[in-house]
Amino acid sequence: MDLRQLRTLIAIAERRSFAAAADALGLTQSAISLHVKALEAALGTVLFDRTTRPPRLNAQGEILVERAREIVRQCDGLTESISGDDVTGVLELGAVPTTIAGVLPRALAALKRSNPGLMVRLTSDLSAELVDRVLKGALDVAMVSEPTLLATGLSWHPVVREPLMVIAPDGTPGDTDRALLGALPFIRFKRFAWAGRLIDLHLRDRGIRVTPGMEIDSLEAAATLVAHGLGVSVVPMRPLGEPFPAGVRALPFGEPPQFRAVGLVERTANPKADLVKTLYGELLAQCEVAK
Repeated sequence: MDLRQLRTLIAIAERRSFAAAADALGLTQSAISLHVKALEAALGTVLFDRTTRPPRLNAQGEILVERAREIVRQCDGLTESISGDDVTGVLELGAVPTTIAGVLPRALAALKRSNPGLMVRLTSDLSAELVDRVLKGALDVAMVSEPTLLATGLSWHPVVREPLMVIAPDGTPGDTDRALLGALPFIRFKRFAWAGRLIDLHLRDRGIRVTPGMEIDSLEAAATLVAHGLGVSVVPMRPLGEPFPAGVRALPFGEPPQFRAVGLVERTANPKADLVKTLYGELLAQCEVAK
């Protein structure tokens, strides 16, 4: 048994198929199968129910995945603890797409300049899925919208409050957010995403009825669609010099204006807490620069 086999098992558990795990790890599917067979041989037990397609982890496999995550975390943490001031090792980082197209790349660039031996594995997903992966130990930290209820065992570090803005194509009539929202079909962010729920709740509280247009899973794509005249939307204004594309006008959403808080979620007992603290400092510094 070695760490490669344990990482393979974790990848299969997270991506729910041998093929997806192979893509994520840059291996062939046959190599993934060999890792699993070697692991089962070393442990003397079967880890998958192979009567299903794709094969699913059985009870023994589920137990081993949790132990494997802890072993991998401890090994990665050991590498960092003995490397001196220059942090090395791997940071498993999750982020909602808006932050990847926003302040996060600048913070990661600064982090890499001061710690060139550090490897960052970046995963993009919606906030709820990322927080769940942090809780399970599959991610060291995630940059997400603020959870409405923080699970026991997690801690929250706020980075920035982003004002929510109603955006419409240039020339759309109306001097209020309500007028803009009624002028064109509404490009809605996915309802099950935290940002989408926040927007829908405020629309309902104010009694604003919108004309259904499109539903999309990317706030950046929503702004691009608006710029092409396809509708209006509500999106966060990120701390960037040019937060919206050309051809878009924006007004604050809400009375008073509504905000989305974005920050880091990590486990309270995180072996990479020092590294997360460094990343947090870089994020705060980059947000200050963007003001």
